[in-house]
Amino acid sequence: MRLVVDLNRCQGYAQCAFLAPDVFALHGHEALRYTPYADDSRREQVARAVAACPVGAILLDDLADDVAGDGAGDPADGLPAAGPGVG
Repeated sequence: MRLVVDLNRCQGYAQCAFLAPDVFALHGHEALRYTPYADDSRREQVARAVAACPVGAILLDDLADDVAGDGAGDPADGLPAAGPGVG
C-alpha cells in the first residue's frame, strides 16, 4: 500500500508515529519522515494511524488495481477516494 502525507498540512502531532512507528517517525520536533510504501502486514497499524491524524494529512492508496502484484503501482494513477486520515 502506498502512503502520501501532505507535509504542508501536517502539524507534527505525531499520532501516526505512535500508532505505526515502523512507518512514521518524527525527525526533530516537527519534521515527519515516513515510508511511502508500507507492507500489507502493517495494514491495521497504518489504518489506525491514518484515522488518528487530527488534520487529515495522510492518504492511503491500497494499490488494489496493481495487476502486476509488484506493489509498485502505476505512478500515473491518481489516489483512490479512500479518504484522508487524521495525522
